[in-house]
Amino acid sequence: MKVVGLLSGGKDSCYNLLHCAQNGHQLVALASLRPAPGKEELDSYMYQTVGQDAIEYVARALGLPLIRQVIMGSALNQGPEYGHRQQTSQRLDGDETEDLYDLLLAVKTRFPDVEGVSVGAILSNYQRVRVEHVCRRLGLTSFAYLWQRDQGELLSEMINAGLDAVLIKVAGIGLATKHLGQSLATLQPTLVHLNTLYGSHVCGEGGEYETLTLDTTLFKSRISLTETEVVVHSDNDFATVAYLRIKNAELQSKEGVTDTKVAVPPLLDDLAAEILEICSSVQPGLETPAPQATEGHRLQSVASRKIGRWIGVSVAQSTALHETSSNEYSLEDEIRSCFELVREQLAKHGLELHHISHINLFISSMDLFASVNAVYTTMFGTSPPTRACVAVDLPSPIRVRMDCIAFVENEPNERQALHVQSVSYWAPANIGPYSQAISVGNQVFVSGQIGLIPSTMQLPHPQSAALESALALQHVDRIVAAIKTSPGGGWPGIPQCAIVWLASTGILPIAKAAWSTYAKAHQWDIPVIYVTCKAIPKGGLIEVQLMMHTGRSETRDDDDQDDLVLPISKKGRVSGVLLSSGAHLPAAERASEQSAEFDWQIVTTGANSVGLITFSTAALLNSRDWTWPPELATLVSNRVSVRLFHRGTNADAASRVMSLLEKIAQELPDVSPVTQVPIRYLATSELDDWEVALLIFAHNTKEET
Repeated sequence: MKVVGLLSGGKDSCYNLLHCAQNGHQLVALASLRPAPGKEELDSYMYQTVGQDAIEYVARALGLPLIRQVIMGSALNQGPEYGHRQQTSQRLDGDETEDLYDLLLAVKTRFPDVEGVSVGAILSNYQRVRVEHVCRRLGLTSFAYLWQRDQGELLSEMINAGLDAVLIKVAGIGLATKHLGQSLATLQPTLVHLNTLYGSHVCGEGGEYETLTLDTTLFKSRISLTETEVVVHSDNDFATVAYLRIKNAELQSKEGVTDTKVAVPPLLDDLAAEILEICSSVQPGLETPAPQATEGHRLQSVASRKIGRWIGVSVAQSTALHETSSNEYSLEDEIRSCFELVREQLAKHGLELHHISHINLFISSMDLFASVNAVYTTMFGTSPPTRACVAVDLPSPIRVRMDCIAFVENEPNERQALHVQSVSYWAPANIGPYSQAISVGNQVFVSGQIGLIPSTMQLPHPQSAALESALALQHVDRIVAAIKTSPGGGWPGIPQCAIVWLASTGILPIAKAAWSTYAKAHQWDIPVIYVTCKAIPKGGLIEVQLMMHTGRSETRDDDDQDDLVLPISKKGRVSGVLLSSGAHLPAAERASEQSAEFDWQIVTTGANSVGLITFSTAALLNSRDWTWPPELATLVSNRVSVRLFHRGTNADAASRVMSLLEKIAQELPDVSPVTQVPIRYLATSELDDWEVALLIFAHNTKEET
């Protein structure tokens, strides 16, 4: 891909150019924003403006054309999000972010074949969010290979790669004017020491210092500073603020050809590598035949339910398909109809689409994925909901079914989103209509993660269930860590439930081994359901969803950092006899051999609960004599959202469970919202071959106070 480099002249923007080249991208131009004439430095939230008097030298050293424009705006929007959730392209005139839009628009006009942008962001969500917002509006891909890298490792890699950069501004404790003009290699021990003493950022991500790059292996010439001047802004006991004015410089020729290769971080961290090692020795299991799609209960219509500030919307699927020939009703019409149904249900509670926290999207074939996404993208703007999307055996003529969970926000800062759209080594970029994670109402939703290689956005080749499992769980881990440290984070995080989607029942033993290793490392004991579906996006073998609670109390005072809640986990097994693991028997024969009836596990954290109930065929045949545990009755009474997973070959099983739910929820003739999900195989960590499962998200308003 042809790429333009956003150039500050500092170490990060220059080092990211090296990684763009390493990953096969062609650098064709540079772009930079500068202060107006007569101003040497601006107090900008977005841009490094110190050292702009030397930026022309950096461009000449790289041998690339440089497009420069003046920063006209200021930081009007200083929030963690930029733009609006309702729309994607609205311009905020007067904000300095729009100067970047104008700059990159000028680049595209001059270089119309440019498709990507090199960005040196390491830790700043503020900068990354705004660059990505601009790139999305212009149809550009952001490449931020330094994103979320360990700063100590990164600094060492820069130095070892031959990047020569000097400090041109100091503004952090322990740094003084004497450090101006000194190289990173010389100052590395000092920077590491300051990190140990004060927690300073080794790479200057806290604004401790700024740099000017004099040489890298991409430079065709080396920059030599021949005349500089120290300018002191403020000098006090805490931290000196000063910068180096570049009055004159020259380019010096370089002899020979230099190797532009740089070190890249390992694909897997230690835990993921352990998962891969363990799973590589696990033998695949048996396959199960694809069932005929059936609807497990009477045809349902869209419904919603509000408990406290939570709203669940179920069974959003077009009803027009049963009235119109599918040949006359386009897929685009169908997906828009689904969203219109959701919109109508939310409007009953005074909400709009942008209040949605999470969406489960079920499609009849992965061949529809791109077309569905094209319409889906138009529904959301900044920080869209999290999402899990799989193909299941929907009954014809239905091609799209969805459900969602929304939340009533009293304040804009109640909702935090992690929507990283830049390609990096960190985790897959979500270049599209969903966030990696949403935290709202103390609930955390993590989008379904597949085993993509982040830097290429491709699945491993040849495909490997073990490697994809390790990658998917690593992505979940890194996403959770990132949103914990994002603005509004700082919470411990308590896992509640995981869904592991499988493209093949044969990889179930591998997926179980992967999750077992992952959960053991984190000391988690939560409900986990393994579901074989029809297909996973991009032809993946595994997709992992996670639900968490922040661990904060619903009544938490913002000033009280210790006001936390502890999870309460309860589980049970009616009849208490194990099912025979993995027995592929006809339903009648299986029912006669198994005496276990159903398993359940509920994790309650604060006012929110997530419960998983799994049923054997024997349980469903003998359901009339059940005595429901009081915990399950409470869970169903407080339900916000219910997903009913059922084997597609047994329509009667789902119907029986629906009848049971109606019996439990005696106060209502309808147990909406319930979304039926026809699947091919069902297992939990303990047992295999379940017939039906209920996954329930509930909220207890009594616990809010």
